Amino acid sequence: MTQVQPESQQPVANDEAAEVSSEPPSKRSALNVQDDQTKSWLFIGALTLLIALCYLNTLNGTYMAWDSPMYSHGYLIPLIAAGLLYYRREPFGSVSNMERWWGVGIIAAATIARIFAAVLVQFSLDRLSLIACLLGVFVFVGGFRTLRWAGPAIVFLIFMFPLPRVLVDNILRPMQTMATISSVYALQTFGVDVYREGNRIVLEHTPMNVVDQCSGLRMLTIFIAIAVAVVMISNHRPWWERACILLSSVPIALLVNCIRITVTGLLYNLNLDQNNTDIVNVIFHDFAGLIMMPLALGFLFLEMQILSRLVIEDNSSRKLNVGIGA
Repeated sequence: MTQVQPESQQPVANDEAAEVSSEPPSKRSALNVQDDQTKSWLFIGALTLLIALCYLNTLNGTYMAWDSPMYSHGYLIPLIAAGLLYYRREPFGSVSNMERWWGVGIIAAATIARIFAAVLVQFSLDRLSLIACLLGVFVFVGGFRTLRWAGPAIVFLIFMFPLPRVLVDNILRPMQTMATISSVYALQTFGVDVYREGNRIVLEHTPMNVVDQCSGLRMLTIFIAIAVAVVMISNHRPWWERACILLSSVPIALLVNCIRITVTGLLYNLNLDQNNTDIVNVIFHDFAGLIMMPLALGFLFLEMQILSRLVIEDNSSRKLNVGIGA
């Protein structure tokens, strides 16, 4: 009797292995790298959320400070920092165990600093320890090389915190005096009969106080933050241009604040009957920041255009060398 041999059947597992092995190695490696990048970002997000919960009281105090007109720009700083981090991001590479221990050490040092801040009631030290914790997270996940692109965006978060009281006390009053003196000089240049009494600008019939909000400290803080953000996204510019942009933020902010007070004084001078004083107050005090910020940005844009045209790269020598070598 002839026996019929059963047909050989290859296991299903072998078929699946054949399908997997049929994928190009480059595609498999690219998928693995993408998965590693996603896991790194998810891990950073989880650690950041944990740190935010630990610093909840600090963040709540910062949020309450944003209700002050001096720090109303604080709402935008985290969004700008996130945008800078996304714009400057680079792929995570391999991390040594030593770098991971360094990351743990930075986080531990920040925690110790926060304990000292709580004992000594030093709010500024407490806020700085939050920045240090975030830096430690990136070092732990991606090594020190991540500080090259993520570090500036994290440090940018400093602008969302209120200024230390000692800094405000030592800067606010001199800036008020400077704004008053320069505005009085500008008004006198325009032919306005005006003189100064302390931080008061006395027109013919109307005294005008240069209060804390008119000192220019708020404009200075906001505009320095904008200049820092512009420098961070201007990697194509040489270092000296970025340095000029950053250093010029201070005189531009002071100039714009002087223009604001001078224009307000001119309007007060035109309103000698004092019938529309409330209208002048509403327009040039409540909305002065919205009016002056575009002017400051215009000055910054003009400076950047001038810097771009100061030095022209000469490629003639390079072309000549190529021709000779050919």
